[in-house]
Amino acid sequence: MSRLLKTLTAGTMLALVFSAAAPAVALDDQQKKEMGAFIRDYLLQNPEILLEVQDALQAKQQSERDQQSTKAIAQNKEKIFSSPTDITLGNPKGDVTVVEFFDYNCGFCKRALSDMENIIAKDKNIRFVLKEFPILGPDSVAAHRVADAVRIVAPKSYGEFHSTLMRQAHASEASAMAVATSLGISDAAIRKSMAENPNDDVVKQAYDLANAIGITGTPTYIVGDEAVFGAQGLDVLVPKIANVRACGKATC
Repeated sequence: MSRLLKTLTAGTMLALVFSAAAPAVALDDQQKKEMGAFIRDYLLQNPEILLEVQDALQAKQQSERDQQSTKAIAQNKEKIFSSPTDITLGNPKGDVTVVEFFDYNCGFCKRALSDMENIIAKDKNIRFVLKEFPILGPDSVAAHRVADAVRIVAPKSYGEFHSTLMRQAHASEASAMAVATSLGISDAAIRKSMAENPNDDVVKQAYDLANAIGITGTPTYIVGDEAVFGAQGLDVLVPKIANVRACGKATC
């Protein structure tokens, strides 16, 4: 082994390779080959380092995602929490608002439906906003168009429509229409509303917000100043709601 390699510790060598802050060291081809072999052997003997690097990368990416979402939420509060095209369940004058981006064909959304119902049942001061975000294909888009028409034609029936359709195995225009008419909502009125009020702008706004916040899947919740990505359950949502009441932020 060359004199250079003998004088470098393993930690220094790894820093030279992986850290942009490390001082530049001019190596000839032989030294580069020897260093590469040394690093390879070191990592093979200490593979846990790779797990540490992976954990650090994931933590960094999560931190960057959280910063992006928090900034976007602050910049788009009106569109997120007070859009006239969204349906509000629970207490419309509640002191804390939870917003859910959802798709009627999202399996995780279906399983998380009980979380929303539980929160609304137990917390009489919660305002729960449903933001339609169809991302799972043409049937989802069609089902959400029916849902938007229900919002316009029979807003008081939307909550029951939502829960019923979410419990269907698959949502489509046909299944959404069947749910709506089973609740006594006129088929003709829904189709008239769909023709006169296409929800393209509603969906576009949801997509724009999702892109700004960094939402890539459903369900995603907005609680106070934070996004909660995925169906993380009551153990995550309820404490964040309490924190918003206590300090105005999802994390005090």
